[in-house]
Amino acid sequence: MSAERARLEELALAAIAAARETAELARVEREFLGKEGAVGKLLASIRDVPPDERKAFGHGANELKRAIETALAARRAMLERERLAAERSAEDFDPSLPARALAHGSLHPLTHVVRRLEEIFSSMGYAILDGPEVELDYYNFEALNIPKDHPAREMHDTFWCDREQKLLLRTHTSPVQLRALERMRPPFRAIVPGRCFRNETTDASHEHTFHQMEGLVVGEDITVGHLIGTMKTFLREVFRRELEVRLRPGYFPFVEPGFELDVRCPFCERGCSVCKRSTWIELCPCGMVHPKVLRYGGVDPERYTGFAFGLGLSRLVMLRYGIDDIRLLMGADVRFLEQF
Repeated sequence: MSAERARLEELALAAIAAARETAELARVEREFLGKEGAVGKLLASIRDVPPDERKAFGHGANELKRAIETALAARRAMLERERLAAERSAEDFDPSLPARALAHGSLHPLTHVVRRLEEIFSSMGYAILDGPEVELDYYNFEALNIPKDHPAREMHDTFWCDREQKLLLRTHTSPVQLRALERMRPPFRAIVPGRCFRNETTDASHEHTFHQMEGLVVGEDITVGHLIGTMKTFLREVFRRELEVRLRPGYFPFVEPGFELDVRCPFCERGCSVCKRSTWIELCPCGMVHPKVLRYGGVDPERYTGFAFGLGLSRLVMLRYGIDDIRLLMGADVRFLEQF
């Protein structure tokens, strides 16, 4: 073994010393240390060595491998120094020239809006929660008062990952309501920003991946008045002025009563393209948490009540920045992103 090791080491070191480019070093490395290389085959043959000689044989083979690796690293460093020295000695080299400017990135408009909303709701005592994007049917539908035969399921256009295991991509952030009810004891306040997914045709106002923010408040004697007050406070912080709101009846299986909350258009007085000439903007669905949902979460509806709301973050971003096509938010177009 010692004679073979010495022969291979002499050959490898000579080849390394003769290399004039890093590509040549890579070839030498493959020739000796690759799986089919001389040292590689030597290491692979350890299993065929008699047991009483195996330890010494393996030690010698590994010593040879380390010696070649050390020589390769040293030669690479030397070639790099020679390359830099050649560049610096060139006639057109000017060390006083400024370095090339690095391109700076920027935050996505969704990130700007989410961080601002988190600041607002954190100042109001809300916890910020997260939940899985691959969700169970139980949390996404069943425990939100949407059983298998409920017509509301048809509106959700679900992406199923595994129907037998009842796994799906969540269609809204509401499943985290149940997870919060299971883990947090009332009273509590929480928001849940995150991505949602629906299998629908994409156009300027619809996308298969979009962003929502769920809000949930549970405690004793919570009323619709608390919901309205929360929304007005939130809007005042976003738009820096008082805005009129109104509630319209709306049906959502996990709240009772349910509402559509509209806000007076902050961009006009007599109607504009943003509010579709109505002077009102549909902001979010909301309502009082359904007693069945509270029971599913292990909360006594006789003692506690609560309200929930769902903000369409993608819609808020489009309003905030005047974006007219929702597909731009997930398009990864650098020209679009550089504006923010």
